Amino acid sequence: MSANDEEILKKVDQWLAYADEDLRLARHGMTLSTGVPYRLIAYHAQQCAEKCLKAYLIFHHIDFPFTHNISRLLELCGEKTSWTKSLMDSEELTFYAITTRYPGTEEEVTGDEALRAINLATRVMESVSKALAGEGKVIDAQAVD
Repeated sequence: MSANDEEILKKVDQWLAYADEDLRLARHGMTLSTGVPYRLIAYHAQQCAEKCLKAYLIFHHIDFPFTHNISRLLELCGEKTSWTKSLMDSEELTFYAITTRYPGTEEEVTGDEALRAINLATRVMESVSKALAGEGKVIDAQAVD
């Protein structure tokens, strides 16, 4: 394995670790007894999905734009695989990337929407992890909990 390959694998691991942190934080937010920040939970779920897809692109040496658009990232991933078709409903996470972060642009996010966002992000993480493992990338089991 070349030094360049090792660097790519290190970057993939970093992106997946950050994605895992976003998902764990989103899940933890749902356990709060009061003042549950559903908009932030949905935001972190979106961030998880985005980072997982970008990790897959990095693994394949595919340049990607600085975007939060899940549709665009799925499209780019789809150039190498077909599993992205089963994740098209995760495109709805894109909404949470911007509108939930800034005052005046947000719409209320419900508990059900936050839970759906977590479930979508979990599916993306599982799909990417499975795809990478199938392509020879050793995946840290903790990142898929």
